[in-house]
Amino acid sequence: MLVTGRELLLDAQKNGYAVGAFNVNNMEIVQAIIEAAEETNSPVILQASQGGIKYAGIEYIASLGKIAARNAKVPVALHLDHGTDFDQVMLCIRHGFTSVMIDGSRFALDENIAYTNKVIEVAHAVGVSVEAELGKIGGTEDHITVDERDATFTDPEEALRFVKETNIDFLAIAVGTAHGVYKGEPKLDFDRIKVIRDKVGVPLVLHGSSGVPEEALRKAISLGICKINIDTDLRIAFAEGVKHFIKANPDNIDPRKILTPAKTRMKEKIKEKMHIFGSVNKA
Repeated sequence: MLVTGRELLLDAQKNGYAVGAFNVNNMEIVQAIIEAAEETNSPVILQASQGGIKYAGIEYIASLGKIAARNAKVPVALHLDHGTDFDQVMLCIRHGFTSVMIDGSRFALDENIAYTNKVIEVAHAVGVSVEAELGKIGGTEDHITVDERDATFTDPEEALRFVKETNIDFLAIAVGTAHGVYKGEPKLDFDRIKVIRDKVGVPLVLHGSSGVPEEALRKAISLGICKINIDTDLRIAFAEGVKHFIKANPDNIDPRKILTPAKTRMKEKIKEKMHIFGSVNKA
């Protein structure tokens, strides 16, 4: 069932759990996410980055996501992750995405507000949810790189102003996570999450969550995080599945047999995350 991101996150916010948002690049990843969601009866977000769209093509990504969502037994949103370009956001809306992220975090606050409102004006008119980001999350995701020295935590007062002046549906905040593989254990600023939660009413989003310890994720959810993004953990599971199969079967040339273990490993990782997020049986 294809739904908006706003629908999913408002229920998560009301009932104290988080919805997993998993990045997709091909059919096997989409299948792994949907099968995991159905087996755990979890609502879920299929999200595509600009890099994923460049790799597969908007027609393939949109079609895979919409077919999977419409045939799924659980509610599914199709979301653009880290849209930095207005035209890219509009392209996704035209191709049936039910949710988009406009990432204006590279701008000063006033410009971020104006840029976000430009997207909201169009998206809300056609019933599409909008996510924005305030603060800069370190690390690299596809073509977007933020040096650790340039990463900045979200200011609670700026978050309050941002939400008031944009009418955003959900807000990604920078509280200590990073994109990519962590060199050490990430330290989340739980006090900051709580203060922001107390100031703004919209659902909060945690990016760069692959590799964050289970206890930290559970605590972040208890403090108001409603959407958790996972990409790197799926890449690792995919690669492990392929490497293990090829090592055991070096002469096999059937892509179906090579990719099936990768899909299985991803599905198990996704189900594990859904249990941590508390979304099991919330569909």
